[in-house]
Amino acid sequence: MKKILIVTECFYPEEFKINEVALAWKEKGYEVDILTQNPTYPVGKVFDGYQNRWFYKDEYEGMTVYRVKAVTGYKESLFKKLLKYFTFMILGSCVSLKIGKRYDYVFGFDIGPLTGMVPAILLQKFYKKPVTLWIQDVWPDTVYAYGFKKSKVLEFLLDGFVKFVYKNSSNFAVSGEGFVKRVKPYVKDEKQIVYLPNWADELDTDLEAFTFSDDEKVHFTFAGNIGKVQNLDNVIKAFGSLEETFLQRAQLNIIGDGSHLENLKELVKENDFQNIVFWGRKPRGEMYKYFKASDFLIVSLIDKPIFSLTVPAKVQTYIAANKPVLGIINGDAADIIDKNKLGYCAHPNNITEIAEIFKTAIQTDKEQIEEFTKNCQVLTDTVFNKNKIIDSLLKLLTGEKK
Repeated sequence: MKKILIVTECFYPEEFKINEVALAWKEKGYEVDILTQNPTYPVGKVFDGYQNRWFYKDEYEGMTVYRVKAVTGYKESLFKKLLKYFTFMILGSCVSLKIGKRYDYVFGFDIGPLTGMVPAILLQKFYKKPVTLWIQDVWPDTVYAYGFKKSKVLEFLLDGFVKFVYKNSSNFAVSGEGFVKRVKPYVKDEKQIVYLPNWADELDTDLEAFTFSDDEKVHFTFAGNIGKVQNLDNVIKAFGSLEETFLQRAQLNIIGDGSHLENLKELVKENDFQNIVFWGRKPRGEMYKYFKASDFLIVSLIDKPIFSLTVPAKVQTYIAANKPVLGIINGDAADIIDKNKLGYCAHPNNITEIAEIFKTAIQTDKEQIEEFTKNCQVLTDTVFNKNKIIDSLLKLLTGEKK
């Protein structure tokens, strides 16, 4: 039986696509183990039932999970967030070098900082194991997007680090088509880079629709992590600026938690914005009832070059929910919405333009809504088909042609 080691900073009970990948590969007859850290995302503290020990073995659905200590309290502290990344890089590397010889393939789920992939690529460098990275976030672009000032020294260090990681990887899958051109300069031409996007979250379509309000309104819903990069400041300002005739017909629902949530609540309070409701974090398994109750689902990111290449995973989930999408975003995600006629888009920095698409959406007739819905279903069945993507990831990892 062939053995696969998955290296990922986040794994069950944290809710990420890699959980489904691991289970699918196990069901196909592979022996799958996972190297990760103790679960803390997104709350910033260790989940109930888990001890934050330096190292121990856990089990999930018959798979061995190697866990290392995680730094907590990183939601409000940049230092702790950086320390968390470097802790996994160091502790994970120690564990991977100890256990790595026994595996036939190594798969890195590159969900954020590239430091988290060092435990995987060391197995290629020292043991010549084939390593595939599934890139969800591109370095060094992301580092600058999160506020680190670009300098010659930082650029030199980051570029050198990225080249080291990519040089010691066998091939790559990327979650956004735009990532291909950002990865290519760091790798040799013969290394394969394949576009394999995320798929939708599993949706329980039997759930009854949630009641957002007693009055009949057009409901706009944002769901997910609430940080600065989600650009909800501009979304709220645009919605709050609507004329009374539009505002009384609509409601903006914000579902989720994150480091910027309290700032947004204060923004609403200070400006006395109406019909904006914060619902807090909800279980992923119950999200369909909120989607079902919504007329339009919102995806938004700030205007930075790296985010024009990013297609947030929620886009596929929104599409699978068969709901029109408001894209307050640039680049690949906006292209998907526009080209496939899934909804409306606006530039993330243009509050007037954002307000205009709110107005357009409020006035959209049933026939147009039905067209958006039909186009969503087509895309879910083809480009964002979960089983096809997981099979393609496995073929890339193992080199199998069938």
